[in-house]
Amino acid sequence: MKATAGLVCAAFFCISVAAISSRAAEDAVVTSGNGDKAMNSVSLEGVHNAKNFGAAGDGKSDDTAAIQSAIDKAAEGGGRVYLPPGRYLVSGSLRVRTGVAVTGAAVAPQYITPLIGTVVLATGGRDDENAPALFELGDSSAVQGLTVHYPDQKPDDIHPYAWTFHLQGGDNTVENVTLINSYNAIRVGPEPNVRHRIRSVSGCALRRGVFVDNCTDIGRVENVQLHCHWWSAKEVGGNWEPVFEYMWKNLEAFVFGRTDWEYVTNNFVFPTNIGYRFIKTDKGECNGHFSGNGSDASQVCVQVDSIQPMGLLITNGQFVSFNGDNPTGLVVGPECNGQVRLVNCNFWGAFQSIAVLRGGSYVGFSDCWFSAWDKDKKGLPAIDAQDGRLQVGSCTFHHASATAVRVGKDVKHAIIKDNNGVGGVKVQDESGKCVMHDNE
Repeated sequence: MKATAGLVCAAFFCISVAAISSRAAEDAVVTSGNGDKAMNSVSLEGVHNAKNFGAAGDGKSDDTAAIQSAIDKAAEGGGRVYLPPGRYLVSGSLRVRTGVAVTGAAVAPQYITPLIGTVVLATGGRDDENAPALFELGDSSAVQGLTVHYPDQKPDDIHPYAWTFHLQGGDNTVENVTLINSYNAIRVGPEPNVRHRIRSVSGCALRRGVFVDNCTDIGRVENVQLHCHWWSAKEVGGNWEPVFEYMWKNLEAFVFGRTDWEYVTNNFVFPTNIGYRFIKTDKGECNGHFSGNGSDASQVCVQVDSIQPMGLLITNGQFVSFNGDNPTGLVVGPECNGQVRLVNCNFWGAFQSIAVLRGGSYVGFSDCWFSAWDKDKKGLPAIDAQDGRLQVGSCTFHHASATAVRVGKDVKHAIIKDNNGVGGVKVQDESGKCVMHDNE
C-alpha cells in the first residue's frame, strides 16, 4: 500500500493519508481459494474495519460486541475503527477508548432522506436517562462521520433515552454527525474534562441538545444545528407537527454549567423551550464567548440563572420567540450576579417583554435591535429591568407606541443613551437612578 501510494504520488498527484485510510478500510479485498471475496483483517496499519470483527451492518444483527472488539483492538496502539456504509444495530453502549476514533463514511452531516451511509440504529437506554450513553468517550477519542437513529422512538409516543454521546477527560471530539431523533444528544461532564470539540453536528434533539459541565479549559461548540426537520420525514419514522410541539415545550437546546472560557459559535435551534441556558451545578458556573448563535420558535431564547462574575459576551445573535404563554428573548434570574453583555443582537417574533432582568447582574445592550413586543397589548416594555444595573446604548426599538425600557424601583443604576425608535424611546423610570440622554 505504501509503495503503491508512493508511485501514484510520483506519477500523478498526492493523495492524503486520511483519504487512503478511509478508502482502503472500505474497499480493500482479498480473494480466497474458492473465489469468494473476504475483507482484509487489516487493510491499513492503524485502521480497523468493524466488519472484520463480526459487525454485519445489516440493521438486524446486534453489532455492539463486534464494534467494541474493534475499538479495543484499535486502543492497543491508538487508531481508527471504520464503519463502512450500512446499518449497525447497537443495543448497548460503546466505550471509545483512549486514542481511538470511530469513523463512518460521511464527511459532513447528512440530509434526512434517504437514510444511507454509516447509520447506527440505537436501541439501548430506553426509559433510563442515567444509563450509559450510546458512545462513551474518554481522553483523545472521537466519533465522526455517521448518523444515529433511534428506530423504536415514535413521534406520538416519545420516551426518555440515555445520552447519545457522553464526553469526559481531555481533548475528545464529536464532529460531522447527524442525529435523527436523539432524546438527549451530547453531554460533557460532570466528570472532569478539558477542551472538548463538538463541531458540525446536525439533527433533532428532543429534551436536551448539548449539556456542558465541569470543563476547566476552553471547550468549543461550533456549527451545531438542532431542528425538528431531521425527524419529519416518513422514511425516518418522523412527523413534523408532534415533533415541533414536543421540542418547543420540552427542549433545552444548549445548557452550560461549570465551564471556563467556553467558545460557542454559529449554532442554531428551531424550535425550543429554552435556546441557551446557564445554570449553577455543584461544579460551578459558566463564563464564555457566544458569537453568531440563533434561537428560533422559542419560548425563551436565552435564560441566565447563574454565571461566573466575568460572565457572558453574546455577540451577533438572532433571537426569535413566539411559542407558549410568555415568549421572551432574555431572562436573567434573581440568583444571577455576573455580567451579561449583548452586542449587535437582533430580537424579533411575538414577545411579551423581550428582556426580563432580575438579580444583581450587570446587563448591557449595545447596537441591538428590538421588535414585536407587548404582543397581548398589556403595556409591557421591551426591556423590563427589575433589579441590578443596566446599560442600553446605540439600540433601535422598532415599535411605534410601546414602552422601550422600564427601570424598576430596585434597579441600582441605569444608563440609557444614544438610542432611537420609530416612535421615540419611551423610558419608564421608577428608580430615580436612571441617566438618560440623546435618545430619540
